[in-house]
Amino acid sequence: MKTRYLYVIYFIMSVTDIVVLNLSFFILNYILYPKSIGDASTQMVANYLWLLAALAFGLYTGKAMHKTEDIYRVTIKSFALYTLLFFSYVFLSAHHLSVGLLLGFYLTMFSGLILSRLVGSTFEKSLKKHFKIARPVAVIGLNSMGLRLAGFFQNSDSHFNFEGFLDSENNSFLDSSGNILPAVTDQISSASAKGIKDVYVSLSPNRINEFDRLQREADKHCLRLKLVPDMSTSFSGALQLTYLGDFAVLSHRNEPLDEIENRFKKRLFDVVFSSLVIVFILSWLYPLIAILIKLQSRGPVLFKQLRTGKDNTNFVCYKFRSMKVNNDTDRQATKDDDRITKIGAFLRKTSLDELPQFLNVFLGDMSVIGPRPHPLNMTKEYSQFINQYMVRHFLKSGITGWAQVNGFRGETKEAELMQKRIVHDVWYLEHWSMWLDFKIIYMTIINIFKGEENAY
Repeated sequence: MKTRYLYVIYFIMSVTDIVVLNLSFFILNYILYPKSIGDASTQMVANYLWLLAALAFGLYTGKAMHKTEDIYRVTIKSFALYTLLFFSYVFLSAHHLSVGLLLGFYLTMFSGLILSRLVGSTFEKSLKKHFKIARPVAVIGLNSMGLRLAGFFQNSDSHFNFEGFLDSENNSFLDSSGNILPAVTDQISSASAKGIKDVYVSLSPNRINEFDRLQREADKHCLRLKLVPDMSTSFSGALQLTYLGDFAVLSHRNEPLDEIENRFKKRLFDVVFSSLVIVFILSWLYPLIAILIKLQSRGPVLFKQLRTGKDNTNFVCYKFRSMKVNNDTDRQATKDDDRITKIGAFLRKTSLDELPQFLNVFLGDMSVIGPRPHPLNMTKEYSQFINQYMVRHFLKSGITGWAQVNGFRGETKEAELMQKRIVHDVWYLEHWSMWLDFKIIYMTIINIFKGEENAY
């Protein structure tokens, strides 16, 4: 729940960020280096791109920002995306910009953003210290969920003032006749007298019927009651709560990419990133590799194979051909495989054989980051006995993924190795974020230069 105070904070932050951006642009473009970055239209585009990057990560919505460090983390991610977007715009619009000048703009703006947050957090702490701006709340229900709620409210960065528990034991609030106990009535009355606005009630499913009586008593004292069910005693694993319209939905698995805004962000990144690779790398590298492949063995430049993709649908996956033409394409490559050509060994070692898959990414069959696509026969075999094997297909397949950067790539000689790969793929599904995707790209680049034992 967002308080009015929280909305004011995000509004002030958004206005301040726009001021910082335009002030940085003004200093660099009109004072130090006149008209060197661009005209008013460029400045307008710079503003639009910043708002796009900020909204992509929810910087001004506060959906996942409950701590000061969350704001800094999301700010850095938004700025990283903004640098990419604005650089792409400047490059594609043929502006004659020096790298140093662009870096100066970025540095000035980033410094301004961080400084504004330092000043803002200091001012906020001063307000909290001298004024009662946090919303007073209390908790009923001394159970695991109630304790978690108390921990959230007691967080130093929380915009709530936790007044404590209204019960000392996790017992029924009703007597044998179904009437609310006098002690509970007194606690509710006392909470209202203290100025508490909201009381969060944590009840196990078998005690939900008690909430109605509590609500009627709270209504008499102009006190808001909010029910937070404690499911820890009813299910073996943690459940995730989502909403389908007005319906609360519980599931065992959190899937960030179920949210349309997250899918949009990931697809936007895929299109931009794959376009840059296709235009600036594949455009000149493809002919060179094609010539080398043709010189070493007869056959097509590209190896095309049906792979299992998102939602268990098949697609044609592209790779540079690294083997001699053979009739055993469904068999995994092994160390010292005699089917692999000399140029093929180099391509596989450096992962250059995967470059054509950026075409798959651009076409929408794959993503830059995701579980690696497996041949159909492998999917059919492992889905029979590997736990959660098909769960990995809830996502688009990726050129690289969390399993690969953690050492689980290449040949899987034992079922245990495949199980570990699946564990990493499912972990990625449940913990996806743009920040995690950037991390995987960075780790992939490091692994390519460092060399990987299983890259053959």
